Amino acid sequence: MPSIQLKTNASIADVTAFALEFSKESSRILDKAESSLVVSVLPVPAMVINGTAEPAFQLFVVSLGNLSPSNNEKFSKGFSDFLNRTLGVPNDRGLIVFLDPGMDNMGFMGTTAAVLAA
Repeated sequence: MPSIQLKTNASIADVTAFALEFSKESSRILDKAESSLVVSVLPVPAMVINGTAEPAFQLFVVSLGNLSPSNNEKFSKGFSDFLNRTLGVPNDRGLIVFLDPGMDNMGFMGTTAAVLAA
């Protein structure tokens, strides 16, 4: 169950509509069923990258089993291109953190992914 959290100071007219679109695109980028995603979009009043407060983003992608150096490069391009296209945030104005915490360290339905997979 991937968890994707976007923080941005870019202007978003309708956060819910954007989050729904971002969920669909995240599913496509990660090649995971949308029904298994948790997507959060958190508008923030200020974000400074490279010493300026121009529109920027910080993206955290937590996923089990599909993060690797080659996949992360592909995922980074997909997410950066989407945020550039939809929010107008240039690729050099964002940071993406990929994390695979391991099955024992992700909880769901009152237990862990390791227990559910057993």
